[in-house]
Amino acid sequence: MDYGVREPARLGQTRIPDGRLLGWAEWGPADGTPVLLCPGAATSRWLGFGGGVVDSAGIRLISVDRPGLGASDPAPGRSLTSWVTDIRHLIQERALNAPSAVGFSQGAPFALALAANRLVNAVAVVSGSDELAHPRFAHSLTPQVKNMVDAVAADPYAAAASFAGFGSADTLWDLIITTSPEIDRAVYTDPVFQHSFRRAMDEAFSQGPAGYARDTALAMGRWPFDPAAVAVPVDLWYGQQDTSPAHSPDLGESLTRMIPTAARHLLPDAAGSLLWTHAEAVLRTLLGRAR
Repeated sequence: MDYGVREPARLGQTRIPDGRLLGWAEWGPADGTPVLLCPGAATSRWLGFGGGVVDSAGIRLISVDRPGLGASDPAPGRSLTSWVTDIRHLIQERALNAPSAVGFSQGAPFALALAANRLVNAVAVVSGSDELAHPRFAHSLTPQVKNMVDAVAADPYAAAASFAGFGSADTLWDLIITTSPEIDRAVYTDPVFQHSFRRAMDEAFSQGPAGYARDTALAMGRWPFDPAAVAVPVDLWYGQQDTSPAHSPDLGESLTRMIPTAARHLLPDAAGSLLWTHAEAVLRTLLGRAR
């Protein structure tokens, strides 16, 4: 089956004012409507989505490596706030006029941080990681996730060092395959998709595990913005078959209530891989909201 993964049309790096390079990949027409992709955990710019949609929809999809992953230089001590500063520079340097954003899985808080700071005009959160450290989830996390949240609350830098200890492409691939429902495994083990997924993971760890570990510490901590202050349209997409303990424990229900501009799409026959199984619906809804 075609899950919409394609080779990037363009690859590059952009230097920002502090001298660091941000790596990116693009699909779709170079003069298309810009959509920034914040990828999931432990992946890099190489794994896109919607390859059968972006050209016909006129979308310029730009996937950006977070600092320390793939082709982006590390930024020790980075935060969701510093991520916003990085992307503000990228938008200016690359003349990305009125972009929207997609945040997949662990990329969700990074996309919402852009929305909270009005850098994007609409956001699609897809199988997104929620604010797991928020008190509303105090009694609904799995023991493993709760231990990670507690570790970050106690000492985020020590927690990141601990996360680095099990951060590798092979370890996380095995974890994904063993904890995913059959509907997701069918996507992830498709030969074409698996090749792209594994390549993106290998590149993500090309500088070592520190970038992944810092991402995970940020995702397991409190967000430095109030979801209620997000003023741009937000669509939250979840599959009822999603079994990931690191996504949203209530599949976005409470987050939808917190964001005044949010709409939730709960798909009964989808799971965590819906970025690839429902790419056209995600992208065309996002375009409609942005306009």
